Amino acid sequence: MANYVTITSDKSKKTAYLICLFTGMFGGHYYYVGRTMRGLLATFTLNFAFIGWILDLRKIRKGKFKDNVGQYLRQ
Repeated sequence: MANYVTITSDKSKKTAYLICLFTGMFGGHYYYVGRTMRGLLATFTLNFAFIGWILDLRKIRKGKFKDNVGQYLRQ
């Protein structure tokens, strides 16, 4: 019998996706997961001319987006 422990963030993937969908061009999803400095960068660059916004939506959907301590978002 194997015991597996997976460590995930306390932040929700669904919530991060919705925040990104509506405020992603300003980096709202980065503020949600606690990545404030990255959020500020996204805010001042319009998330790198909207390209970063699309890439972030894709990353969240695929489960590759991490919070401020490096943990993947929970389902």
